[in-house]
Amino acid sequence: MATDKTFYLETFGCQMNAHDSEKVIGTLRQQGYRQVESEEDAGLILYNTCSIRDKAEQKVFHRLNDYKKLHKEGKRFGVLGCVAQQEGEKIFERAPFVSLVSGSASYRKLPEMLTRLEAGESHITGLDDRQTDETFETEFTARQNPYRGYITIIEGCDKFCSYCVVPYTRGKERSRASSSVLKEARRIADLGYTEIQLLGQNVNSYRDPEGKCSFAELLAAVGEAPGIRRVRFMTSHPRDFTRDIVEAIDRVPALCDHIHLPVQSGSARVLGRMAREYTPEWYLERIGWIKATRRKISISTDIIVGFPGESAQDFIQTMDLLAEVEYDCVFAFKYSARPNTPALSMVDTVPEAEKTTRLQALLERQREIQRINYSKQIGEIVEVMVEGVNPARGQIAGRSSQNKPVNFVWTQPIAPAPGSYVRVKITGAYPNSLLGQAV
Repeated sequence: MATDKTFYLETFGCQMNAHDSEKVIGTLRQQGYRQVESEEDAGLILYNTCSIRDKAEQKVFHRLNDYKKLHKEGKRFGVLGCVAQQEGEKIFERAPFVSLVSGSASYRKLPEMLTRLEAGESHITGLDDRQTDETFETEFTARQNPYRGYITIIEGCDKFCSYCVVPYTRGKERSRASSSVLKEARRIADLGYTEIQLLGQNVNSYRDPEGKCSFAELLAAVGEAPGIRRVRFMTSHPRDFTRDIVEAIDRVPALCDHIHLPVQSGSARVLGRMAREYTPEWYLERIGWIKATRRKISISTDIIVGFPGESAQDFIQTMDLLAEVEYDCVFAFKYSARPNTPALSMVDTVPEAEKTTRLQALLERQREIQRINYSKQIGEIVEVMVEGVNPARGQIAGRSSQNKPVNFVWTQPIAPAPGSYVRVKITGAYPNSLLGQAV
């Protein structure tokens, strides 16, 4: 029989959500709760939600519907994250058995909300939206990844791209003090982590409240922390992408050879309708900075196809940009309308079938680009951080500094532990991964 002080938490969506869950779990444990592995065993059932795409949102309500019968056993339900902020108290109307609704900007109030929940309140909300200037910081983060430590350095978004719901669900941009970030980096290193990933909706929009350092300077400082061998960051916005970021990567060995720089479209007209506030020329100038470095930096991106008003010529321009940049990885999606966004009022002129055709064409072109890019690494020796074992193939699975998956043969009786580093000679290549032999 579950007790009131047990909880189950399921996370939907992005890496930001996953790290938010680490902090929520840590906060719950600090408040005396014990995590369990299933809804049936929990007294408190929580879903940390995403609303970037419609399917993730639907999953949450399907999950609530699947387990609502548990409410009769005295279990309490909470909806956290972006869907919570987006839907607010309407969640109580749709699912009356839910007791707690909290957006990510209100997580710092979790101890207070838990106390109210334990006191028997039935409908509790934490919906700060764009009002708060505070960030969610805790020393009780329950780190779930055995080899990579995450640090959120900036929360929220002020960019208001016309298709994106994030500014409305995660609040305004608010950065953590650099001293706090560096203290957490040292704490992570003391726990034995050698890789850190800095997170933010627009991580390079960071503005130090203490006025001590720029994003590039903070990046370098984390990379110079004792014990840290790799530093990644996600996700950058082209409008705030400055040359000193590239210079820092070129200068500081621990900064990984990978930049994720979402372009969304190769058409100036579509970018204007998206309110991205840059042109393809502006974007390509920054790509030029990256390609001019001494180190070979891998570049990945996000692309939306079928945005309202996207013509066949606009799509051709996106395909042309794809060929010019030669990305190592592309995350591409069909446009789907999201609540409260300006694009919702635009006429969606691209039929669903055409969106699918364009997406398939883009992915096929990108697959060929990646096949060529990855094959160029055959014969190279790269350092791989071990992430686990691929038992189906009898190989060790890991990732290079360029963020490329590497599966390699290991002939010793004891496999290297997750988080360890192995030099690997690349012997084969696929469009999405590299094959090698440990040296």
